[in-house]
Amino acid sequence: MNENTFKERLKLFFIKNQRSSLRIRLFNFSLKLLSCFLYIVRVLLDDPAQGLGCKELNRSCSNQNYTPGTIDWSPIIWVNRSLPLWGLQVSVAVISLFETLLLSYLSYKGNIWEQILRIPFLLEIINAVPFIITIFWPVLRNLFIPVFLNCWLAKHALENMINDLHRAIQRTQSAMFNQVLILISTLLCLIFTCICGIQHLERAGNRLTLFDSLYFCIVTFSTVGFGDVTPKIWPSKLLVVIMICVALVVLPIQFEQLAYLWMERQKSGGNYSRYRAQTEKHVVLCVSSLKIDLLMDFLNEFYAHPRLQDYYVVILCPTEMDAQVRRVLQIPMWSQRVIYLQGSALKDQDLLRAKMDNAEACFILSSRCEVDRTAADHQTILRAWAVKDFAPNCPLYVQILKPENKFHIKFADHVVCEEEFKYAMLALNCVCPATSTLITLLVHTSRGHTAPWEAFRQLTGTKQTLNRESQQSPEQWQKMYGRCSGNEVYHINLEESTFFAEYEGKSFTYASFHAHKKFGVCLIGVRKEDNKNILLNPGPRYIMSSTDICFYINITKEENSAFKKQEKHRKNHESKLSYHGASRLPVHSIIASMGTVAIDLQDTGCRGASGATLALPAQGTREGRRPSIAPVLEVADSSSLPTCDLLSDQSEDETTPSDEEVSAGFEYAKGYPPYSPYIGSSPTFCHLLHEKVPFCCLRLDKGCQHNYYEDAKAYGFKNKLIIVAAETAGNGLYNFIVPLRAYYRPKKELNPIVLLLDNPLDDLLRCGVTFAANMVVVDKESTMSAEEDYMADAKTIVNVQTLFRLFSSLSIITELTHPANMRFMQFRAKDCYSLALSKLEKKEREKGSNLAFMFRLPFAAGRVFSISMLDTLLYQSFVKDYMISITRLLLGLDTTPGSGFLCSMKITEEDLWIRTYARLYQKLCSSTGDIPIGVYRTESQKLTTSESREMASQSQISISVEEWEDTKDTKEQLGCRGNHRNSTSSDQPEHPLLRRKSMQWARRLSRRAPRHSAKTAEKINQQRMNLYRRSERQELAELVKNRMKHLGLSPAGYDEMNDHQNTLSYILINPSPDTRLELNDIVYLIRPDPLTYVPNAGASRKNSFCNTVGQDTREETQL
Repeated sequence: MNENTFKERLKLFFIKNQRSSLRIRLFNFSLKLLSCFLYIVRVLLDDPAQGLGCKELNRSCSNQNYTPGTIDWSPIIWVNRSLPLWGLQVSVAVISLFETLLLSYLSYKGNIWEQILRIPFLLEIINAVPFIITIFWPVLRNLFIPVFLNCWLAKHALENMINDLHRAIQRTQSAMFNQVLILISTLLCLIFTCICGIQHLERAGNRLTLFDSLYFCIVTFSTVGFGDVTPKIWPSKLLVVIMICVALVVLPIQFEQLAYLWMERQKSGGNYSRYRAQTEKHVVLCVSSLKIDLLMDFLNEFYAHPRLQDYYVVILCPTEMDAQVRRVLQIPMWSQRVIYLQGSALKDQDLLRAKMDNAEACFILSSRCEVDRTAADHQTILRAWAVKDFAPNCPLYVQILKPENKFHIKFADHVVCEEEFKYAMLALNCVCPATSTLITLLVHTSRGHTAPWEAFRQLTGTKQTLNRESQQSPEQWQKMYGRCSGNEVYHINLEESTFFAEYEGKSFTYASFHAHKKFGVCLIGVRKEDNKNILLNPGPRYIMSSTDICFYINITKEENSAFKKQEKHRKNHESKLSYHGASRLPVHSIIASMGTVAIDLQDTGCRGASGATLALPAQGTREGRRPSIAPVLEVADSSSLPTCDLLSDQSEDETTPSDEEVSAGFEYAKGYPPYSPYIGSSPTFCHLLHEKVPFCCLRLDKGCQHNYYEDAKAYGFKNKLIIVAAETAGNGLYNFIVPLRAYYRPKKELNPIVLLLDNPLDDLLRCGVTFAANMVVVDKESTMSAEEDYMADAKTIVNVQTLFRLFSSLSIITELTHPANMRFMQFRAKDCYSLALSKLEKKEREKGSNLAFMFRLPFAAGRVFSISMLDTLLYQSFVKDYMISITRLLLGLDTTPGSGFLCSMKITEEDLWIRTYARLYQKLCSSTGDIPIGVYRTESQKLTTSESREMASQSQISISVEEWEDTKDTKEQLGCRGNHRNSTSSDQPEHPLLRRKSMQWARRLSRRAPRHSAKTAEKINQQRMNLYRRSERQELAELVKNRMKHLGLSPAGYDEMNDHQNTLSYILINPSPDTRLELNDIVYLIRPDPLTYVPNAGASRKNSFCNTVGQDTREETQL
């Protein structure tokens, strides 16, 4: 047989083959441990006084007399080794030496000295060759051989065995585990070597036992050093010194490597164990970069639900954890439930570390701070594909930025497209005020400072009522706004519900009205058992079934309500009183707390003789009243929707175009857009022109052969403009235009839309900003990637502030990237009311509120929102899988046949006879079938702007006036003028002539009145400050008017003095039934789909009395 062939076969068996090599190394490791064990047995059986080795050499060693300081070397050189023990040790030595020589031969690569000078080979020679010599020279059988050094060979064999083990089972080894194993084995080998060496050398000294030697080594290595056991002879002392030096060199190196691996593991996050994944529930959050705001929003919203308290969150992020995130994750509240793994979702190895196949859900979020949002979507798409490929059964919750990329991830269970929601809310804010605020409040979990104890109270059944946001505020509007902001959307099966079970077989409108009357809940939609589509307000013709899923708005879900104790009492009370439909005016006191709600069901029915109807004042009163409100019928018939004056429109029929429309060339038709802007957009029924407008006519600032108009005013639009200031005309604008052209909006209410791709002052004036209804400013994508995260909104904020200062009466609606930047919208540095709201925001944030900025006036009024606030919509979908569908229906992004749409109505003086929200609810349900869900209210601001600034400067101005009168020195007069200039507000422009005239006027007044008349001084100061404020506005107005004259525009429409600084607006979601209606209140309605009820032939449909605003009724998307 060829030698090379035989060597290759041996190499294949001993080295290359993983499994056979593992067996060889395991056998070698066992031999080394056996040799160490035999050494310990020899030590226990040996007696140094016998000196058997000396007698065999015919030396009288035991009876020699030594002088002090001399060492008896015979006990060190010779030991007592029995014949059987010698035979075992020789056998082990022979096998070990043969194996070592064979492996050295097989691994030989041309350098013999490299093999010989290896430390393991030298140790093997030292421990094995002497035993083989004793076979041929029996006299040396009792010669001492340091067999305990085989512990180092056992350590070396263990390291190789672990490596082969990982190769054999095809698993990646853990570097941390290997390093810890090496460190422990090194420490054990040092201690074992020191124990055996000290014990053997002290045979000529103290004759220590193995236990005494162990005790000495532990005390010495732990730096305690009691001193009761010490070495007596210098060889043992030298060994202790050598071992300490070796420990000082070897152990720090091992600890350094271990510390380095530990730090690297902390960066990468380690692994989520398979055992935990199988026994505990966890979700995975995949992001490209993790910011503290995103993390806290996710954790606060995810753990707001009681049944998710036992879930773990595994974060998979390719970047290293930053300092802020690290500090947050070290908080005990999160450190026990959040696990950070540094890795990529595109690597199966990292997905395996996160145990994606065992996860309950995977959330994939896009990075909205990227300059190239399309590239960010591409990364999100790849992550979604990778997760779906690795774990096909794991539910996916994906956030995408651009709608044209949505069709790539249609397989995901839930998808939120940012631009779809953003443009839809911006559009609806123009025709239905504060829709963005309404949606934001509905999809957030309002917790206030009661948040940390929510789950505890729900799990323990505690029914203590705690305050919500701003319940301790002195402002009444903040109390109402904060209390109503806690309303959310919940669901329950009809047959299991106490709210709605009694309405089985009755109409949806009847169930919604009476549920609100009795329990204060607002039923907004249903879903049939055999249909996955949700129907918002299907109308009075829909009959409730026991298997229907009911969706309602309330402070808390029915399962956590505390009204059931009063249910028996209520039924007994109703058995004594005859019930006559909607005859009683409910006055409900709803006391809300997180996790439980107590509803005080008071008997507020009319106790008069004619209590069966809503009694109205007699006809002889000072005002003529309309007829009383009709009751809501249990089952609607063909005449169940009577037309009344409240819900009618006296306008002309829409089917016949007016003369103005014909002359202007605007002939509208209802249909579907002929082109889709991107793949995945469902066709939407809306108003269209009969003929396509040429592209040249779309330029408003330039004339063409078809028209010669060069500004918006020349077109003579009947309705006010809606101006959209955007960076580019992207596909997302489709979702802005369609809601404003929805088929259910009257043609006479369609507002012209002007797209402004750049907003210098001249372009703003040309596009008609002076007579525009709304100005929509879209956040600039090019500024989203800034060195400082929160500076991404800087350009948008400054542009909006400029518009606010130039056109104070303009309604400006904008969207920001970071919610924290909303405090800079319509910023007034010295407005004391804004400062008070800032303090309130800080208090709410300290209490743990998820929406601490909700009391900022621009957000409450719906003038600004942040699309990042809708991230919680994706998070809530894990518990409420219907939230995305309901939100899309409210915004008009989806349309389900038979489902209603969101609109609004305005309360006028003619409608105040309804008086309360409950009566309005009844009126709407009994007439048109509309379901009210909230009120948008505008009030006068009690604390006027800059009041504190005026009060602070009054005393200084009065002192300046007195000094002006008494001082005769010219320099002092100039100094007083300087002081007076400093005493006024710092943000006013310099007007020397105006200031000199006002100072002379104030001086004359001060001479006529007593010097210390505070009343006169206050009047002077007030008038003076009014002059200064007027002067600044006049300067801005002069600038705008001059530019308009330069452009050839008439400045007549510019109203420079109309300022809405003294009003505030806010939303009341599902207010209590006894809430009084006020003038100019705007009520949010969910109106039934007009296509579900077809009137008689020839009958023309009339518009509502209200300012009906609809949504884009797109067909349902399968994403």
